[in-house]
This record gives sequence, C-alpha cells and structure tokens, in this order.
Amino acid sequence: MASRGTHAVAALESAGRPFELHSYDYTGEKGAIGLEAAMALGVDPGRVFKTLVGDVDGVGLVMAIIPVAATLDLKALAHQVGGKRAAMADIRKAERATGYIKGGISPFGQKQKLAAILDDSALAHETIFVSGGKRGLEIEISASDLLAVLGAETADIARE
Repeated sequence: MASRGTHAVAALESAGRPFELHSYDYTGEKGAIGLEAAMALGVDPGRVFKTLVGDVDGVGLVMAIIPVAATLDLKALAHQVGGKRAAMADIRKAERATGYIKGGISPFGQKQKLAAILDDSALAHETIFVSGGKRGLEIEISASDLLAVLGAETADIARE
C-alpha cells in the first residue's frame, strides 16, 4: 500500500494518473459525509461525488459514482448495464466487495473490480472529488482520468 495510506491512493499512483489528495477533519456532525466533505473543503457540492454500490438483476454488483447532493436513479443504472431492475446493495456485501467501509468507499483500489458508471454531470467540471478510501480523505481528479483508470462509462444516473 502507498505511504499516503489507502488502497485508493496506491491504485492511482500505480496507474500514473495525476491527482491531488485533500484531507479534512471528519466529524459526522454535518449529516451526509459527502456534503460534509464539500463544506470542509470549500468545494461546490456538485463537484463532490459519492460512490454507491447497486445490485443489478442478471449483472451483480455495479459501482455508481454520483454527486453527493443527488440520488441514484436505480432504473437508469440497471438499464445502463443491461439489467431490468436494481436495488442498493446490502452494505455488508458492498463493504466486502470494495474493501472499504460505508462512508469511505472509493472507486479506486477496490477488492473486486466492479463495472463503474460515472454520472455524466462530472464532465462539466475540470476536476471532481471522490473518496480517498477513508472518511476525511478526498481525491481530486479529472473525470477523464477517473474514467480511464476504472474503465468506466458515463450516463445520466443521478436525480436531484
């Protein structure tokens, strides 16, 4: 693992893509973890993305990366990966698959390689923020680099 602490950081260093780390004092007092990160870092919440794990019929677990203030459109996620229905994955199943705990699931450095869908709103920003693999650590990266590292696709999967 990288000296800076998480499997996510190690995965990005190994991929050779540029990124910046941002840490903040996670308190859990401001509600949603992603919104707390945006406030603590002074970043527009539209640039801070959360990593969710959906369970799609006939496909299995799928990673969805959406803005922290949005909700996941499960039907759109299922359609994007060739399924008919999707539900949020059981948190224990998501934690086992990713190797991260709830609130610290990073799209990078996961135990299992999951299909990844990035909400297309990310393309409107020069860089976005995603979890660095633990609460209080965010990775700033371009959407194009995130897509390249993960082999991800973009789609309209978030709803305000």
